[in-house]
Amino acid sequence: MTEPTAARDQRTGRCQCGDIAYEVTGAPDDPHLCSCEHCTLLSGSPAMAWVGFRREDLTWTGHGGEPTWYSTWPTLHRGFCPRCGTQLVSVADDSEMIMVATFSLTEQSGIDPVGHSFREAAVPWMTITLAPDPLHP
Repeated sequence: MTEPTAARDQRTGRCQCGDIAYEVTGAPDDPHLCSCEHCTLLSGSPAMAWVGFRREDLTWTGHGGEPTWYSTWPTLHRGFCPRCGTQLVSVADDSEMIMVATFSLTEQSGIDPVGHSFREAAVPWMTITLAPDPLHP
């Protein structure tokens, strides 16, 4: 497992077509996989990889501005590129954190998943074993 990066590191990310881009600073938090129904349907895969950053530390920098938002729950909103469909972020109304789709980042060092939320909903053949994580038992 790689070590987390320094607290004020700057990272960039973007969608596949590049219209929606962002910059984020600060320490990454809670890198994990998620196999909830929303993540599997949105991604078309058995899990999505997420990593959190403080909301105020994310700035939309691409010429497309902010992503288009879709609420997958009354208080949970997903941001995606309206042009290419790339899932970029997930944010809850009451959270100070914004979860960034790990693979939308141009640099993924130091953010190996340490948990798997909704592990019980994962497809049976998904046998990735991660270190125990109290946030995602």
